[in-house]
Amino acid sequence: MSVADLTQGAASSVPDVAFEARVLVCPAYGSKESRRHWRDTLAQEVSFTDEALTRHLSPRQLEQLGHLHPAGVARFWGATSTHDKAMSSVRTGDVALFTGVKRVLAVGEVGVVFVNRGVADTLWPPSPGGKSWHTVYSLRDFVPAEVPYEELAELVGYSKNYGFPGQLVLGGDKARAVIEGLRITTRTVLEQLGIEKPPPREPLPVQRTELERQHTPVVSFERAAATTLYRREEQPLVMEFCATLGVAAGRFRSPVGFCDIYIQGPGNVEVIEAKSRTEHAYVREALSQLLDYAPHSPRAVDRLAVLLPDPPGERELQLLHRYGVDCIHRVSPGAFRRVPAPDHRRQLMKKLWTES
Repeated sequence: MSVADLTQGAASSVPDVAFEARVLVCPAYGSKESRRHWRDTLAQEVSFTDEALTRHLSPRQLEQLGHLHPAGVARFWGATSTHDKAMSSVRTGDVALFTGVKRVLAVGEVGVVFVNRGVADTLWPPSPGGKSWHTVYSLRDFVPAEVPYEELAELVGYSKNYGFPGQLVLGGDKARAVIEGLRITTRTVLEQLGIEKPPPREPLPVQRTELERQHTPVVSFERAAATTLYRREEQPLVMEFCATLGVAAGRFRSPVGFCDIYIQGPGNVEVIEAKSRTEHAYVREALSQLLDYAPHSPRAVDRLAVLLPDPPGERELQLLHRYGVDCIHRVSPGAFRRVPAPDHRRQLMKKLWTES
């Protein structure tokens, strides 16, 4: 059973989403020049209301940027004219994977896309004899990642030792495989589902602003758990656990968000929420998410479980078992242990899980 099969059953509970994202694979941390570009426009936000940029931006481009980035700042990346044909298909909501040192270093969601050499040369002054960038795009979200090339290559269907030497724009099955495999959830999809509201359409005043400079390699920001673009800490745990399963695992979408793992086996349906830590607050959050997702499951849920990297404390385990929820925790690489809730407690709570 494919991921598409697993998600199909949930379509009736939420508006249909026609948007199908592409995936950009962007070499971004190899040469000295690309690292400088990373530092200047990915590791920190740039004010696009400064005169240095506004004098190159058309009124339409400034309006689009102001709509998606009401604060007047955004992260930016781009491509040279060599990639014009591929980049002409890129649009808001597509996913960008920023690569370097043999791994995906960050995941972004494409915001505004436009061709503007003046803006590109202002953001990324070309080195002597070097190429100007041509296409420019802002990023709605930008979060750290840690995905080895081997994992990305496997998702795309390339040989395991593929080095991703140049920019790629993936669509169709390849893009879906990456987005589902890395469990990426974009704002664009959430907005179309009505789970997250788009930014307000307010005119953006053109003014100079002073930015607080941040010099960390990658900067991210907090968002609600249900609307996180890419959950770096949980993804390796989820992928490691799913590799141990004998059945296909997917996700389903609902009016309250996307679950982490949805397993539909013979006569058994399970929803699992993963957390990167075992402290009480994390376990409690996972429990509340499961109770929120369960009534929207494509099929009636038989089990709920929380997936953790280590054994939880007794207090946390009792909390889960009180609501009939299992605990699954990692015991060694590729090995997991399930601590099931008492059967009578699961049966008692099961009716409440499935009532909408």
